[in-house]
Amino acid sequence: MSIQRVKEYFRSLGMEDRVLEFDVSSATVDLAAQALGCQPCRIAKTLSFLVDGRAILIVAAGDAKVDNPKYKAQFGTKAKMLTPEEVEELVGHAVGGVCPFAVNQGVTVYLDHSLKRFETVFPACGSGNSAIELSIPELEQYSGCDCWVDVCKGWQ
Repeated sequence: MSIQRVKEYFRSLGMEDRVLEFDVSSATVDLAAQALGCQPCRIAKTLSFLVDGRAILIVAAGDAKVDNPKYKAQFGTKAKMLTPEEVEELVGHAVGGVCPFAVNQGVTVYLDHSLKRFETVFPACGSGNSAIELSIPELEQYSGCDCWVDVCKGWQ
């Protein structure tokens, strides 16, 4: 299970106790916000795309939507989301628990500017009923992000 991979990753950092698991689903932004008792915008959703035959992840605020012209300007191609099967195979986590931690080798992680307005956010931890609260600098560090991008709309 990918939550075990994520827990092992955070255990190596002395942070496993910060991983939250719920008795209810947190597989969507709204469900995660309900499970955590926070605003949906503070859920750091991880979106999976294919660029030049490789998987990339964009972590964005829960209320942000990908802006196709911005995406194309950033990555030089039209936004093509991975299928659920491709996500699990290429990224290493199943849809509903996709996160930027303990991903398969070769997956590039980007953080969207929509997250910068928060002190802390809640990304998933590899399952459809998990999350962790991280500050933005922690998210930057532990996600191994390649860089910040501005590819979303609807959150301003």
